[in-house]
Amino acid sequence: MNYIAVRGKGNPNDENGEYKESIGLLYGIAFTIKMSYKGEHKIDGYFEYVVPPLEGFWWQNGVDSIDYAHKENFEWISLIRLPDFVTQKDFEWAIAEATKKKKTDFSKVEFFTYNEGLCVQCMHVGSYDDEPATVAAMHEYAEQNGYELDITDARYHHEIYLSDPRKCEPAKLKTVVRHPIKRGCYGE
Repeated sequence: MNYIAVRGKGNPNDENGEYKESIGLLYGIAFTIKMSYKGEHKIDGYFEYVVPPLEGFWWQNGVDSIDYAHKENFEWISLIRLPDFVTQKDFEWAIAEATKKKKTDFSKVEFFTYNEGLCVQCMHVGSYDDEPATVAAMHEYAEQNGYELDITDARYHHEIYLSDPRKCEPAKLKTVVRHPIKRGCYGE
């Protein structure tokens, strides 16, 4: 899958932090591509679509899982999935177009390709801080079915945000949590 992506570090809740800035950059490019049909740049195979939800890959160096008590140590990649018809060339056009029209520096935004592979996932309903219980249930389910966790420096804790935290109370937030897995040696 191809994505618009921005990499960063730090607590996503910091009001003036990198994470909040990354979201603005992502949506600036996402909507430039979405609205391209109204301008001179034509994308082969383009059809009108809804911009997919915000996603994120999360990790902390030196920690096997996620330590929610130390969000300042988060490393992340914020993403928005691109339709299959968007090429690297179309992405580069969108960066140049958005930079010109919005007078904003989009140099942190990258075209990111990711092959996620085999995963276990679950819909988490509630605060992001309550995810550890959902993650534990996912891992237990995977183990019971002959799989083991396969988070590496190339396979990440993945979240897909189906709710807008600015418009939804924390207890009702919906987030798909996805973890990479592989066949366990005991599950063969």
